[in-house]
Amino acid sequence: MVVSEPHFLDTKGLICPEPVMLLHRAVRKITSGELLVVESTDPSSLRDIPKFCIHLGHLLQNQQTLPCSDGNQKTIYRFEIIKG
Repeated sequence: MVVSEPHFLDTKGLICPEPVMLLHRAVRKITSGELLVVESTDPSSLRDIPKFCIHLGHLLQNQQTLPCSDGNQKTIYRFEIIKG
């Protein structure tokens, strides 16, 4: 089995509905079974991205809440999504 590099979508600094809109566009560009990693600073993403995955049949493989590494006070929400 060949594993391709994950795709990455950076939506940090954007607010609802932009992260999900960009996610929708990114998912359409990848092949079923490929991994897309999304990072967001919008707390609404914690609700919106899992619902997006459920409704459109994608697998939310992992979800993490991380501190921002650049000294900014914003939290980073990281999602690993496998296209269904």
